[in-house]
Amino acid sequence: MTTKRRLGLDLSPLRTSRDFRLVFIGGVVTAFGSFISYVTIPYQVAKLTNDPLMVGLIGVCELLPLLIMSFVGGALADYIDRRLLVRGSELALALICGILLINSLSKEPHLWLLYVAAFLTAGVAGLQRPALEAMIPRLVKPEQLPATMAVQSLGMQFAQLFGMPLAGILLASFDLAWVYAFDLLTFVVSLICLTLVKAVPPPVAADRPSVKSVVTGLKYAKSRPELLGTYLVDINAMFFGMPSALYPFLANDLGGPRVLGLLYAAPAVGSLIATIGSGWTARVHRHGLMVLIAAALWGVGIVGVGLSDTLWLTLFCLAFAGAADMVSGLFRMIIWNQTIPDHLRGRLAGIEMLSYTTGPLLGQLRAGAMARTGLGVPGAIWVGGVLCVAGSLALAAALPKFVRYNGKDGMALKKAADDEWAATAAERSHSGSGSGSTDR
Repeated sequence: MTTKRRLGLDLSPLRTSRDFRLVFIGGVVTAFGSFISYVTIPYQVAKLTNDPLMVGLIGVCELLPLLIMSFVGGALADYIDRRLLVRGSELALALICGILLINSLSKEPHLWLLYVAAFLTAGVAGLQRPALEAMIPRLVKPEQLPATMAVQSLGMQFAQLFGMPLAGILLASFDLAWVYAFDLLTFVVSLICLTLVKAVPPPVAADRPSVKSVVTGLKYAKSRPELLGTYLVDINAMFFGMPSALYPFLANDLGGPRVLGLLYAAPAVGSLIATIGSGWTARVHRHGLMVLIAAALWGVGIVGVGLSDTLWLTLFCLAFAGAADMVSGLFRMIIWNQTIPDHLRGRLAGIEMLSYTTGPLLGQLRAGAMARTGLGVPGAIWVGGVLCVAGSLALAAALPKFVRYNGKDGMALKKAADDEWAATAAERSHSGSGSGSTDR
């Protein structure tokens, strides 16, 4: 086997699964537009307030609905057609984008409406993301999951890589309304693709959404040290190391609005390089150890961003950090998708969403608050990177089972759990039909 084949990206999921191909195309197109709005909303808040803390408060607005709706979305994803849930949420997100477009056309755009839009978007995403994450393993073969995760990540990196710089160009050249209008058009493509995907019904004998079913998912997550490790390591890395709330202010020192898109896109360049060369991940089974190493390297890259005073070095450090974060993300997704039973996949996807969203959201607030102290913007970034590295080392010492985790054991655990659930469901069905025949 050549080095190119050993390291290169496996595209077989796109070739062999029509439904995954449709989900991939729709997801990349809508992500392209969403990344543009992801840059535009903080830019608009910064322009209206000139206050880094006010930009960081966007994350606070997004946190509460995510904390609630990710559990609701996870429970629903294990009970109803996952495709319908994803498509309905996509339509709701398009409507919210329309609200942002209308607000941007006002002579005096409402600041509060930007926070409301962030609140609603996070809530809808909390409904959608667990269903989407739970749907993907049903569209491809189990042995294709590592390649599927890499292909999905590649699509998101392309969307981020081209969407965010385009946002900077659009913001420097056109009115805000045109930027939001572009995002709105991308939802048309995603909705068409999702409509063409075949139904993805819930697992047999699915648990009805309830507090009890949510608690069942939480207990399962708590019982799996390797799952807890993925959550805690990523929360630590993003809380201390996420500097994105400070990009509008960092851009002011490095070149203005046109540079802003480059700052957002630089991590995607590193992520893209890591994804293209991700073939080696399928042959590594110490997944927990790799998550820890990659999270610490993310922190190292963020330290470099804070200490840099030139654009090229800042972009290089962000790209390095993005590559490390992608490696961490790939191994976390492999752990989740290869080891979690299908009947719990939606609820666990909700918990996963909390882990990879709460860290960045709280991290934005942390960065904005620290920037208002004597540390300033650069200090808030590099100190956060140091704390990220320290936290990763502390978690490695506190979670020895996570460090020793072997992916082969996780796959066997999932198979056993799926077989047990299928047998239980068959027994319930047989008991029910037997009871019915007696009554008649």
